[in-house]
Amino acid sequence: MTALSDRPHLLPEEFEELARSAARIGEGLRVELINGRLGVKPVPDGDHGRIVQWLMRLCIQARPELWLHDQGLRIRTYRGGHARPDGVLAPSEAFVGQGEWAPTEPVLMALEVTSYDSDTDRRDRVDKPRAYAEAGIPVYLLVDRDSGEVTVYSEPDGVRYEQCRTVPFGRPVLLPEPVGIGLDTEPLKNWAR
Repeated sequence: MTALSDRPHLLPEEFEELARSAARIGEGLRVELINGRLGVKPVPDGDHGRIVQWLMRLCIQARPELWLHDQGLRIRTYRGGHARPDGVLAPSEAFVGQGEWAPTEPVLMALEVTSYDSDTDRRDRVDKPRAYAEAGIPVYLLVDRDSGEVTVYSEPDGVRYEQCRTVPFGRPVLLPEPVGIGLDTEPLKNWAR
């Protein structure tokens, strides 16, 4: 995500209008407002999409009542914000009747897959764990293609995640409750540089 502003000038309602306009202007343009910073997420590459697809299949097999949604979230903590995770694990009917931006209450897990851009370190490894923990999202899964690792954040305390477990691609990892799904991360080796 390329930072467009480091000063919070937008109200959440103004951001939502800007996001709608950006979607009309550029196909695949994805904007976010995290910790008061406006940014644009890069359009995902094919391997990025394949990782999301892989996780979606595993989640559906293990927990058919859940779905890995492509849903924008309102993160109304510090300075307000709107995040567009790469995947949002929630009950399949959780966002019926919602618009592009929904509340975080039904979310069990947020997923981010690192992109090969200069802002991924701050966005995916610093800002988003904090924002998701502040919002009370129980699990944050980071698939880090740069380091070849999966990091599972859990037990949010309203400020940060109390638990953080990192394993290299190829090792199994458990997505803790309320997700309760084990992952064999071996296939991720195929979709990282």
